[in-house]
Amino acid sequence: MKLRALEISEANSYIKRILSNDPILYNLKVKGEISNFKVHSSGNVYLSLKDEHSKLNCVMFKKNYDKNLKLDNGVKVIAYGYISVYERDGAYQLYINSIEVEGMGNLYIEFNKLKEKLNKEGLFDSKYKKSISKIPKEIGVVTSETGAVIRDIINVIKRRYPKVKIKLYPVTVQGIRSSSDICEGIKFFNEISVVDTIIVGRGGGSIEELWSFNEENVARAVFDSKIPIISAVGHETDFTICDFVADMRAPTPSAAAEIATPSLEDLKFKLENIRNRMTRSLKNQINIDEHRLSSVFDKINNYLEAYIIKDKIIQLDKIYDKIIFEVENNINIKTENLSKSRAILHNLSPVATMERGYSIVQKDREVLNSIKEVKFKDSIDVILVDGSIECSVNKIKNKEV
Repeated sequence: MKLRALEISEANSYIKRILSNDPILYNLKVKGEISNFKVHSSGNVYLSLKDEHSKLNCVMFKKNYDKNLKLDNGVKVIAYGYISVYERDGAYQLYINSIEVEGMGNLYIEFNKLKEKLNKEGLFDSKYKKSISKIPKEIGVVTSETGAVIRDIINVIKRRYPKVKIKLYPVTVQGIRSSSDICEGIKFFNEISVVDTIIVGRGGGSIEELWSFNEENVARAVFDSKIPIISAVGHETDFTICDFVADMRAPTPSAAAEIATPSLEDLKFKLENIRNRMTRSLKNQINIDEHRLSSVFDKINNYLEAYIIKDKIIQLDKIYDKIIFEVENNINIKTENLSKSRAILHNLSPVATMERGYSIVQKDREVLNSIKEVKFKDSIDVILVDGSIECSVNKIKNKEV
């Protein structure tokens, strides 16, 4: 029997059916290293998987692509899918339904399960995020006492804000006891040696090496902390459960140190700007207040001049007239009383007596009251109202009884 010639499209379609019905090729699991990795603008992913001897072209549609896996050239993966033919080009390729990075498949599943669980409980909610202290006095660091992380944090903090005190709680950052150590460090800074901010972190590494920061006990310790926590685990492309629960995520430990502290130079610059703005504002306010005060005084003066002062001038005139009257009346009364007293005193004075014809006899300026006070030939003075007479005693007579 002679077969007819097939069209190319028919041949490719036939091959596609054969492959689709193969139980192994239609449920294939392969492992290899990614090369020619490309994310199309449509969202579909095109790549090749290779080993030492061969290469397999692959395609993964947008719905099956998990960006959290951080796939790229050189990454070793395990891919699940089926072999089929792209009929237009007559090329077979692996259509990937799911993919996992080799050696982390189970860990990644655990990561997603815990992430989904804690997210449902609200541990990632922004309403629980605490504000990072802007000007801390003390910063606690939970990390290994050796390695570059603590040195980087110290160097950055001392450069930016040397006034802050750094407290280190040394822990193991990977291994069996590491998650418990991290929890103890967070508890220590909350209960025993209280600080303003806690930095929890370590350097980069594989998912296995970073796994302590994906443990549930660490996530809950971070969430329960009363002190704000900055998570600084791994590199910028690394994400852990600790990052999602923490109050702030830093891409690197050095970035965490920058987030935790202000720049002293920036603070000085800002304070100087604030001082200048306050000075200008105060001067402007003083000028405004002076203008307002001057305007108020002008209004008061105008009011006083127009109403109050004129009335007070009239009142003062009346008061002045009253005072003058009272003074003059008082003077008249005093003058009259003085005249009466003068008349009485005059009547009682020796001068008034002399005006009636009497005189005063003195000897040596002493008034004589008796003839016994003089002798024959003594010189005496007779004081009259208009003068005095100097006399000599020629004769002394006793008063006749």
